[in-house]
Amino acid sequence: MKPAAVKTRGKNPLNKMRIYEHEEEGASNNKKTNTNEKGSVWQYLALASIPLVLVLGNSMLVPILPDLQEKMNISRFQSSLIITLFSLTAGLIIPISGYLSDRFTRKAVIIPSLIVYGAAGVLAGLGAVWNSYPILIASRTIQGLGAAGTASIAMALVADIYKGPKASKALGLIEASNGIGKVVSPILGSLLALIIWFAPFFAFPLFCLLALLAVIFMIKEPAKEKEAETLKLYLKQIRTILRSKGHWLIPAFIAGSITLFILFGVLFYLSQILEEKPYNIEGVRKGLILAIPLLCLVITSYTTGAKIKQNGKLMRWLMNIGLITMVVSLALATFLNGNLYVFISLLSLSGIGTGLLLPCLNTLITGSVEREQRGMITSLYNSLRFIGVAFGPPLFGWLMSISHKTLFITVASLSLIMLALVFFFIKPKAELQKQT
Repeated sequence: MKPAAVKTRGKNPLNKMRIYEHEEEGASNNKKTNTNEKGSVWQYLALASIPLVLVLGNSMLVPILPDLQEKMNISRFQSSLIITLFSLTAGLIIPISGYLSDRFTRKAVIIPSLIVYGAAGVLAGLGAVWNSYPILIASRTIQGLGAAGTASIAMALVADIYKGPKASKALGLIEASNGIGKVVSPILGSLLALIIWFAPFFAFPLFCLLALLAVIFMIKEPAKEKEAETLKLYLKQIRTILRSKGHWLIPAFIAGSITLFILFGVLFYLSQILEEKPYNIEGVRKGLILAIPLLCLVITSYTTGAKIKQNGKLMRWLMNIGLITMVVSLALATFLNGNLYVFISLLSLSGIGTGLLLPCLNTLITGSVEREQRGMITSLYNSLRFIGVAFGPPLFGWLMSISHKTLFITVASLSLIMLALVFFFIKPKAELQKQT
């Protein structure tokens, strides 16, 4: 009887229908997963385009600063203000953008910011064509206003969309994209300058347009879970966060700022000395050399972001190793002034150290607060990063006028201060809590 019963069950049309239903459901789920994965890839790329376009708008101009000095008949300090005023304005406005993104939505801030950023880029190009330094400086300042609502808000948006290990990976991608922009921009700026020296000013708005379209059509922002709070209550909550977590948040902010100060300062320094004796390197060759330390930063940033996940113990190790690498390489660079191969190798080691540090800081900072205050906290962090970028070129230009040795003793000492701050104050738990 039992074999017959089994046979009957096997022939039962209802059972066959259930099997088909399960197969169809499985196929449907697989199709849905594949679609989500494809959607996620496009969303990753759209998010990565925001810091990429931000960096292109700044770093792409670094290789042409010596040409700009010559064509517009301005000093090294005046050319450094092209970077400084842009970054300083962005740094001051970023906290306001952060508040607006918390009160409304991230995309409601990012989209108009990209429009302002690109439009002011066109005006900057016209200032260069007209040989008008005041128009160029004014338009770069306006660009800084637009830049304030881009990468810092993208960092908060990443933390809103992705949770746990995916958030760490996505933030690593954001930092890597930032680095890719720094790698590509000197080469791209040098190539465009072969057409005419001010071509980079006009190329940038095209990249800005592509990023704008990507943000509009490819990024799906999660719905807000709570109603926006009053400004008074919001600021009170920010003060509470800084009181309770400021003992490590503030050192993390300072470390991020000094790191970007060193990075952009070194780029400015390299751009200047490569065109001078004994190197006499210009154009695309110069762009390629500038890109080497930055490529090391990019590869390390992406790898670090993919590996750290929520592992606080690993983050602590990587941050300290990264800073020790920076201290040693920059200290050794003090004694090298002439051997370009060894010098670039040491700067590449410093780039690796930076790539170990920044993704860890990003993950710790974005994961330290609830979504409703995340825009402001990440904006405060990015504000200080921009201020670091702002003061890099002029201060490095001043240090260059003293001596190569003075410059690198200074940056090695700053790296040592960062190491002390991170070692003594930033001690994450072995396993971080999942972000909300």
